Amino acid sequence: MSYNHPLIAREGWPYLFIVGAIAVVLTKIFGFWAASPLWVIFIFVLQFFRDPPRLIPIAENAVLAPADGRIVVVERCEDIYAKREALKISIFMNVFNVHSNRASATGKIVHQEYFKGEFFNADLDKASLENERNAVVIDANGQLITQVQVAGLIARRILSYVRIGDYVKKGDRYGFIRFGSRVDVYLPLTAEPLVVVGDKVSATSTLLAILPNLDSK
Repeated sequence: MSYNHPLIAREGWPYLFIVGAIAVVLTKIFGFWAASPLWVIFIFVLQFFRDPPRLIPIAENAVLAPADGRIVVVERCEDIYAKREALKISIFMNVFNVHSNRASATGKIVHQEYFKGEFFNADLDKASLENERNAVVIDANGQLITQVQVAGLIARRILSYVRIGDYVKKGDRYGFIRFGSRVDVYLPLTAEPLVVVGDKVSATSTLLAILPNLDSK
């Protein structure tokens, strides 16, 4: 789970190399202005795959935001992955957000499921259950935290680097979603949400909720 942050996510290196190489060749052959659309694409890819390090807040029992973006759902619903009633908090990521996904809590991965699905706009409620997605359930000192990576309208690849039995710490980088998506977090009903619909959040830096007795003693 260790990951040294080079500011640009490793998932983006092949894209940057290919686009950059083509842009350089076209610039040499046709000149900068003719190749300028490729340089615009290069800059877009560069900003999309940025992956800045984040400071982890010192806050007991805090559930951290797993992604950058905007809160689109805060509601009570069924967590089909952990088979329970839960508090659901959903974060929508547009193409200008950082797409590196972080662990919301410290604990052990006790369940993981991948689902093939559609590619509806991730801002829509139905995306949570109908789109392609990958769910992990973290046992955080007896409390279950479910995190679901959901592909969006443009996203076509969900990357997850954890497996059942892995141990993660708050703020650990555990996955990535390419080009627009959302992350759903399901919490025990005892959780006290600290965000509302419309709030902008940052992965790791923003506290999503407080959950009694979350941290190990």
